[in-house]
Amino acid sequence: METNKYKVGDHFDEMFGADGNCRPHYNEFLELLNKTSTKKMSQLQFAADKTQVAMGMTFNVYHDNQGVEKILHLDIVPRIIPNSEWKILEAGLKQRIQALNMFLQDIYNEQRILKDEIIPADLILNSKDYLKPCIGLTPPKGIWCHITGTDLVRDKSGAYYILEDNLRCPSGVSYMLESREIIKRAYPELFNKLGVMPVSDYPAKLLNMLQFLSDKPKPVVGVLTPGIHNSAYFEHSYLALQMGVELVSGMDLIVKDKKVYMQTTKGLKQIDVLYRRIDDTFLDPTAFNPDSMLGIPGIFEAYKAGNIAIANAPGTGVADDKAVYSYVPKIIKYYLGEEPILNNVPTYLCREEEDRNYVLENIEHLVVKETNAAGGYGMLIGPKADKEEHEKFRKLIRENPTNYIAQPTLSLSTVPTLTDEGLDGRHVDLRPYILYGKEIEVIPGALTRVALKKGSLVVNSSQGGGSKDTWVLYK
Repeated sequence: METNKYKVGDHFDEMFGADGNCRPHYNEFLELLNKTSTKKMSQLQFAADKTQVAMGMTFNVYHDNQGVEKILHLDIVPRIIPNSEWKILEAGLKQRIQALNMFLQDIYNEQRILKDEIIPADLILNSKDYLKPCIGLTPPKGIWCHITGTDLVRDKSGAYYILEDNLRCPSGVSYMLESREIIKRAYPELFNKLGVMPVSDYPAKLLNMLQFLSDKPKPVVGVLTPGIHNSAYFEHSYLALQMGVELVSGMDLIVKDKKVYMQTTKGLKQIDVLYRRIDDTFLDPTAFNPDSMLGIPGIFEAYKAGNIAIANAPGTGVADDKAVYSYVPKIIKYYLGEEPILNNVPTYLCREEEDRNYVLENIEHLVVKETNAAGGYGMLIGPKADKEEHEKFRKLIRENPTNYIAQPTLSLSTVPTLTDEGLDGRHVDLRPYILYGKEIEVIPGALTRVALKKGSLVVNSSQGGGSKDTWVLYK
């Protein structure tokens, strides 16, 4: 397949340098590409697509008239990360998770960081994600954020930046695992030759972490799903199956004497640890949202009584608010006395008058985000939007400045991607997964999300993005 016509463009490319030369860690993949015909690559892509459908690797798109289920398109050109780069990412992510966990414990208890005015108290105390019922709580083993999916991007210089933290119910890990199985079949010899670190033991590591949260010798673990119509239902059922644990919904559970039981054909069976895949406020209609049809009445009382562990802990959502994100470098310095290993993207808080004025004047050059939105919704990409959209967001910011942040438009790095015209660069981000149990562990792989539309910077699956297998090398 021809690669000499590939154009890098005005951004960092993961495979080729600005001079057009292949980066060393991609050399062997380039050799394989040069030996493989375009027709053969198309056949490999077709086979990958068919395998995804056969595996049921689908997600639901809300507000889509084309149908409910779609596959997350998996491009067969992998993203490859050398070990020297990964070690820096690993150290930076461990540092960040440790600090965020200390922050959550603090704001629900002593509130030292608020008293010392490192973060404005009203930003936390008035946040809809700061759950008052959690005040005074310490979760089992003192861990709040058990599973995190942190989004990173690279700028034109190749420097990594943290784009956002996902500490509530981060999704996508099943696609990372299944994509690896598909791509291994496409390049079996190269995979072994390069020395790619495995990710297949993630379900075992996840189960060990969940079991660690209970003091029972053989705790019963369950995955709590909102049901088949949730966008990530494939992942919920996949992880439950891989761990060999029960997949349950709110209707399957009942609380008696501050203990949580699963209703089975043989009677009630107590659940000790719940990996919840529903939002905090839907967990218990008696403690949070009274309109919730997904939760279990009384489960929060069982949690407070220490009779069940919940991952991630209720209340973690306040730490991945996009406004709180801008303070994470200060959070790291406050709790750990260290400089951040991985930097944030520069962020303007619209709640601050000076920042707000700058955003309103320069909105056409910035990315504006709603602080509590996710999945690419509630977002404006200034350079790609028209004047009407600029004015709409100016109005929204003036009406509710606390609800918005803005960031410079990063070019995002690219990876060669198979298109109808051959290989072409498409913008990507990176979502590694971090487990916090006995220790903090970064899984040596990630979900690389790719913007499939030429020139697009929006990688979210709900907005037409796809994915790539991510190879972290031993060397």
